[in-house]
Amino acid sequence: MNALWITVALLTAGFAGWPVTALVFKLARTIDDRADAAKAAEQARRAAEDPSADVTVDPVRGSHPDETGQKVDGELTAEPEHPASGAAPAEPAVAAQRILRGGAIIGILERLGVCLAILTGQPVAIAYIVAIKGLGRFAELKETPVAAERFIIGTLTSMLWAAGTAAAVKVLFLS
Repeated sequence: MNALWITVALLTAGFAGWPVTALVFKLARTIDDRADAAKAAEQARRAAEDPSADVTVDPVRGSHPDETGQKVDGELTAEPEHPASGAAPAEPAVAAQRILRGGAIIGILERLGVCLAILTGQPVAIAYIVAIKGLGRFAELKETPVAAERFIIGTLTSMLWAAGTAAAVKVLFLS
């Protein structure tokens, strides 16, 4: 019977965790969009009050700039950086660069690992999972602030889901 509950816990943690993570991403994006809208409204109000502030902004439809001014659309792709004027591009221009490729598969493996670590009484293994994931994504996280934010949100959500699932099964069914 224990094998059945362990299997249920692993399946629930691994495969039912992605809708939870997607929901948290959507919530985070909604909060960010509201904050951006409030900021834009405040800037518009200030511009209306200050006739000397003649600043125009050309928003790109379907995207929003992050803290570095890099535009990212809803598909989690970033526009490639444009070379300085007069400089020839090193490679042909690519329409968009995908951010955090393979995240869904990595998330499933992460949740399975965290759940298994808790069910087997080896919580130290969670540190190894986080270290491996962080080292594997380091270069991409360093280059793209949007990716770093998404990495943190996704990792914490996945780990909390997996840990909660494992803890619930362990307490309710395996003790």
